[in-house]
Amino acid sequence: MSRIGKQPVVIPNGVQVKLEGGVVVAKGPKGELREAIHPYVKAEVKEKEIVLSADIAAARDASAIWGMTRARLHNLVQGVAVGYSKVLEIHGLGFRAEIAGQKLTLALGKSHPVVFEAPKGVTVSVDAKKTLLTVSGVSKDAVGAAAADIRELRKPEPYKGTGIRYQGEYVRKKAGKTAAGAGAGAGGKK
Repeated sequence: MSRIGKQPVVIPNGVQVKLEGGVVVAKGPKGELREAIHPYVKAEVKEKEIVLSADIAAARDASAIWGMTRARLHNLVQGVAVGYSKVLEIHGLGFRAEIAGQKLTLALGKSHPVVFEAPKGVTVSVDAKKTLLTVSGVSKDAVGAAAADIRELRKPEPYKGTGIRYQGEYVRKKAGKTAAGAGAGAGGKK
C-alpha cells in the first residue's frame, strides 16, 4: 500500500478538474494542464478533492505507480492554481543575461553570445543587474527542464565558482595548484 497514494489531492478554489477517459484535465487561473493516468490507477473527483485507488493485485509495482500518479496530479493542480518558478544566479566577471521576447542572450565568457529560446509555456525574466534569472510557468516539469538547460550552458566551475547555479546552491570549491613543492620536485637545479 502506498502511503502517498492514499492521500487525496485537494483542489484549491478557482480550479476545475474533470476526468476525460484516462486523462485528468485541470483548468485554473494560470492555465490548463492534462495528465494521463496509468491503467492500474483509478481516479474519482469528489467535491473538492481527487481520490485515487490502485489495483495492487495487477502488478508488483502498482503501489509505486499509485504514489507517483498522486504526486503528479498534485503538481498539476498546484501548477494551474499558483504556478512554479526557479531562480538562477549568474556568477562571473562580465557574465550577464538579456531577454528579448522568448530569446535569452547570455554572455558567459565565450567568444560568442549564447542564445537560449524558452520553450512554449515557460517564461524567463531577468533582473535589473542582469545576473538573476527567473524561470516560471504552469508545468513543474517544463520549468525544471528549462532551468536545467540554462544551467547546463555554463555549469558552476569548482575552482573559481563562476557559472550559472540555482539560487541557494552551494558550490564546493577545490584548492588550486599551490607553490608548495616548487623547489624540490619541480626539476630546478639546487
